[in-house]
Amino acid sequence: MRLIFMGTPDFALVSLKALAAAGHDIVAVYSQPPRQAGRGKALRPSPVQAWAEAKSLTVRTPVSFKNPSEIADFSNFAADIAVVAAYGLLLPRAVLGAPTNGCLNIHASLLPRWRGAAPIQRAIQAGDTETGVTIMQMEAGLDTGPMLLKRAISITSDTTGGSLHDELATLGGAMIVEALEQQTTLSSVVQWAEDVTYAHKIGKAEARVDWSLPAAEIERMVRAFNPFPGAYFETRGQRITIFRANVVAGNGVAGTVLDDRSTIACGRGALQPTVVQRQGRTPMTVENLLRGFSIPAGTVVA
Repeated sequence: MRLIFMGTPDFALVSLKALAAAGHDIVAVYSQPPRQAGRGKALRPSPVQAWAEAKSLTVRTPVSFKNPSEIADFSNFAADIAVVAAYGLLLPRAVLGAPTNGCLNIHASLLPRWRGAAPIQRAIQAGDTETGVTIMQMEAGLDTGPMLLKRAISITSDTTGGSLHDELATLGGAMIVEALEQQTTLSSVVQWAEDVTYAHKIGKAEARVDWSLPAAEIERMVRAFNPFPGAYFETRGQRITIFRANVVAGNGVAGTVLDDRSTIACGRGALQPTVVQRQGRTPMTVENLLRGFSIPAGTVVA
């Protein structure tokens, strides 16, 4: 098929590669504009843009589709279909209706659960035991369109935001190829409004651990935010990011270190970090951290 691909991060790149390998004619790739990155603040293209340009594909990076010329440019590609994955821009009706067969979205949840910006992290945080990928026909609303294909995978006690991201990206790449192959035979299923939940964007302030919460809830947050944005606390003027932790027995004022292993009292139970990162250092076991950075029992962390 003649298709336009619209995506920005690594999650989307997996699907773009899968579509290219399947032999589709990718007439254009849309991605968000390059962003400043690194100490030098040089402009860095997105993973999707960088790969597409390396393959000599036509790339567009509009700031928005408010300019009629951008919509006209999109329409002039005369695509059979557009595939959208973690693009990051709202698409107006004129764009959604431009390809002959509209736009398909690869969404990293079992819709209508976890519509929105951060479905991977929110599923882990909420204690869901499964999530998956939904291929849907796009409408003007936020992740509201009819569903064409759904596949589920399990969330275990070892699942992190990073590991789940990679699993879902691979699954999404395989599913979009399958969806295009079977497009004429797939049945669309309307999303039930009463089942909708929203995966709101993760704010920076949210990454700081609230020790008044139950330990089990904090542990899920630690896994959900691993590797980004990283759940953290502060002590002695240093930020300590937690990448792995265990829920253990313990009682005390929330935020108080209970022993020489940095077990920290929570609103219910206690949390024992196992893999951490001191500000400006590399990740390490908590034992290695404590050899050079003491956090004695009785310390109250924030």
